[in-house]
Amino acid sequence: MKKFPTSTWLLFLIPSLLGILLFIIPVPTEDGWMVTIALLANLVAGFIEPIAPWIMLVIMLIAAIGSLVFITRQVKEGHKVSFFDRLFNVNLFWTIVRIIGAVFAIMVLFQVGPEAVWSENTGGLLLSSTGLLSFLFTIFLFAGLFLPLLMNFGLLEFFGTMMVKIMRPVFRLPGRSSIDALASWVGDGTIGVLLTNTQYIQNKYTQREAAIIGTTFSVVSITFAIVVIQEVGLGQYFLPYYGTVILAGVILALIMPRIYPLAQKSTNFMNGDPQDSQSEEVPEGYSVTSHGIENALTKASESKSVSEFFKDGLKNVLDMWIGVAPVVMAFGTVALMIAEFTPVFSILGTPFEPYLNLLGIPEAEEAAQLMVVGFADMFLPAILATGIESELTRFVVATMSVTQLIYMSEVGGLLLGSKIPVNIWDLIVIFVLRTVIALPIVAGVAHLLF
Repeated sequence: MKKFPTSTWLLFLIPSLLGILLFIIPVPTEDGWMVTIALLANLVAGFIEPIAPWIMLVIMLIAAIGSLVFITRQVKEGHKVSFFDRLFNVNLFWTIVRIIGAVFAIMVLFQVGPEAVWSENTGGLLLSSTGLLSFLFTIFLFAGLFLPLLMNFGLLEFFGTMMVKIMRPVFRLPGRSSIDALASWVGDGTIGVLLTNTQYIQNKYTQREAAIIGTTFSVVSITFAIVVIQEVGLGQYFLPYYGTVILAGVILALIMPRIYPLAQKSTNFMNGDPQDSQSEEVPEGYSVTSHGIENALTKASESKSVSEFFKDGLKNVLDMWIGVAPVVMAFGTVALMIAEFTPVFSILGTPFEPYLNLLGIPEAEEAAQLMVVGFADMFLPAILATGIESELTRFVVATMSVTQLIYMSEVGGLLLGSKIPVNIWDLIVIFVLRTVIALPIVAGVAHLLF
């Protein structure tokens, strides 16, 4: 193993430990356990609560106008693509989505146009002072700014080498993805998508790997899971509830990468290089640990100045603000409108009724539509389930709403707004497959409990 000076060791250890403390280690708060990044985001969100929706409106207007300006620009062959070109120069479809997001935001804040767009259960749910987009403003600010602590100082290289013998054969993922998975499960799904997207852009993940991580490990935080189980009046069952979420999540993580559509994704990196261009083999003469430490210290020794650290962080923040917020607003509002004002989800849920009856779930007719309404927003099934009498059924609905993972008002919108190679059809298929596969697992646990 190469010799490194003490300064390089400190450059690896201090930022990496700080990153773990901020993103992965939960701390006790009045609202339960929460990772520090989410705690900081909540504190700032509280201070800016009255103006947060207006800030998001400005961001979405910038995204829409910037995309309209940049879409006509052609980067000359041989010229380097600038950060702002990459930020604003998206194709026509995403330019239209950004414009729709901005228009919806205007309609919500000024309460103009059809009430179906700006009501408190649709666009208003997303863009209120306590809504999702207001929280995303602050979580993106802190998570994006401090993300280089996890990425730039060797932590991913260390864990990547240490975990490859587990992650590759079990989940078909590189070892470094263990940090993404942990940040999502313990912290928040939004943090996981941000981390995955950034690494995909940097050609650390292939298209298939980025799609698997983004759609399989971007789970809601433990804190939000508590809110869901309390909403259905079963707070006393939190431990078996979250244990079931973990059990179903791990089984799904074993199955989903091996079937359509994730199994069909390209094994090339974003720049077109094939997967075998990055070797994960441990060289002769090294142990897994010594190779991991050397990789980490080599990465730390390449780290740039403090100004570069914050420049990288600020780019992450702008990437998520401009790229993701309009998509969440556009797709989330449309999905919530469909759920609130049309019978579409009731009709789509009908095929699940015989499946629920087969699994012995009481009140199957009422529960069936709740198996699909979660695609719009994961909190909707919990809200609608309060009218169901059976505790067993309410437990199943609450557990499934978290386990399904793909919902358009947050993770689905985030994925579509990121560079991660998944489209709306992929998300629909993954949502349905996760539901079909997880239901017997969740129902089995529910029958043991009730």
